[in-house]
Amino acid sequence: MDRTERFYRIDQLLNEQRCLSFDALQDALGVSRATLRRDLQYLRDRLNAPIVYDRLGGGYRFATDPSKAVASTSGPKYELPGLWFNASEIYALLMMQQLLNTVQPGLLGPHIAPLQSRLSALLGSQHNRPEDIEDRIRIVHTGQRAPEPANFALIASALLKRQRLKLQHWHRGRNETTAREISPQRLVFYRGNWYLDAWCHLRKDLRSFAVETLSDVALLDKPAKEVAARVLDSRVQNGYGIFGGERSQWAQLKFTPARARWVASEQWHPDQRGMVLPDGSFQLEVPYSIETELVMDILRHMPEVEVIGPPALRKKVHDKLATALAVHAGSA
Repeated sequence: MDRTERFYRIDQLLNEQRCLSFDALQDALGVSRATLRRDLQYLRDRLNAPIVYDRLGGGYRFATDPSKAVASTSGPKYELPGLWFNASEIYALLMMQQLLNTVQPGLLGPHIAPLQSRLSALLGSQHNRPEDIEDRIRIVHTGQRAPEPANFALIASALLKRQRLKLQHWHRGRNETTAREISPQRLVFYRGNWYLDAWCHLRKDLRSFAVETLSDVALLDKPAKEVAARVLDSRVQNGYGIFGGERSQWAQLKFTPARARWVASEQWHPDQRGMVLPDGSFQLEVPYSIETELVMDILRHMPEVEVIGPPALRKKVHDKLATALAVHAGSA
């Protein structure tokens, strides 16, 4: 039997027989004396089992009935770990915890720390320490802009409670701040950053806000305006990247055979169309309404991509390249 099963067996034996010698426990479990010692210590130290050695009885017993034990100020309640997670599932959960902490540091830590401790206890093997996940698996986000944790918590609370928020929104492009009342609809984690899709009562329309640009966030005692999920989904499907809107055009891009080996397996948009051409190049077509982010993605593949159309998009990319060339011409 594995370690978790032994914990349940020890619990069962001590509940049934009240006091059991070390030898009797060892025989029932079929393990070495060293293994049993480690199990008993682990149950006491990590799972808070009230196991004591009764000198008069010559064996081990529970100090109280663990099924009736309650949490006290001196320590947490004794509970056995669940049997429904295997080692692979536990590792997956611990990796998910690390991902969540990376996505929004400090927000979930205090709430999931007890769960992480329990998951670590479930693993139990000295050869597969939970700490190895942090040492061996890294989750790296570049260009991440961290929102204020207190603001993020308020936004998440309003989102789930379906209440409105009042706040200040800083528009980076114009370097202006405006007071807004919004009905939050959906939080989106995109390319390492958080965005809030919301109904803006000032603009009378849906808007997407970078969460770190929101300040003076306050919860209002007003119900949020509801926007149908299909409407929110349509903005994602119709637009490109974080920029929603009504679908208006399709971009046609052609990548060199060398670049095609990467791009052919990438998803730029859920509705994209792609095909490998006879010469090994790759033609990609993606819909868009606002070209801002699409232009940035095209530029990062230069000079191994050509914009075939539409002409306005081709000109926009050409003008960006010309400006960049002019900026760097003096240092060439």
